[in-house]
Amino acid sequence: MGKRYTMPYEVAYYDGDITKKMTLPSMLAVVIRTSEEQSAMLGRSAEYIGSLGLGWVITNYEITINRLPRVGEKIDITTEAMSYNKYFCYRNFWIHDEAGNECVLIKSTFVLMNKENRKMGSVSEEIIAPYESEKIKKIQRSEKIEKVENSQSHQYSVRYFDIDGNQHVNNAIYFNWLLDVLGYDFLSTHQPVHVNVKFDKEVEYGHVVESHYDIVEGEAELKTRHEIRIGDQLYCEANIRWQEI
Repeated sequence: MGKRYTMPYEVAYYDGDITKKMTLPSMLAVVIRTSEEQSAMLGRSAEYIGSLGLGWVITNYEITINRLPRVGEKIDITTEAMSYNKYFCYRNFWIHDEAGNECVLIKSTFVLMNKENRKMGSVSEEIIAPYESEKIKKIQRSEKIEKVENSQSHQYSVRYFDIDGNQHVNNAIYFNWLLDVLGYDFLSTHQPVHVNVKFDKEVEYGHVVESHYDIVEGEAELKTRHEIRIGDQLYCEANIRWQEI
């Protein structure tokens, strides 16, 4: 098992939506902060990784939501770098309430990106050793993401403040694009219960993206399918399952 790290956090008003529940972009920003704090404590801060000409990039999230934390609620965010192979690192996050109940489980996949040529690099023992993660050979795969079919879409321009220190769009920003297209009435009456999202290519400053989606209503579940595109090129894709609130 890898080393675990827990960060306490009180959900601020700016973390919530009109229902006073924590938004997915806010949640992901906070969990990434947890992993950054652990990395700094282990001597593997963003500055250290940057000195090697590298940066961490997230390629996939699989999020299971029992309930979303509420504004003003005190929560604990725990993270563990579970395992790694030559190219991929697998890190979990858990969000628990004050009673110790699990609210959210987030499984994530990270890769190391060469900042100069923007190509994926191999994971060295020197970088990963302090986390005490399990070394594995197998590539872990999440469930297959269904493609958008009868899509509607909306355009979004990439702004300066959408770009992070790795010189590409912060992953939390993608969720703004993915979710905003669903509209006020849908978002204010539904809560996500499972999210599977894959980041295929980097979006850069000045790009104009198209957020495509469709809604699939079945007898057992309500699902939305999403794609972020520029022209015919796919940059991000996601499936989200919902329940009414």
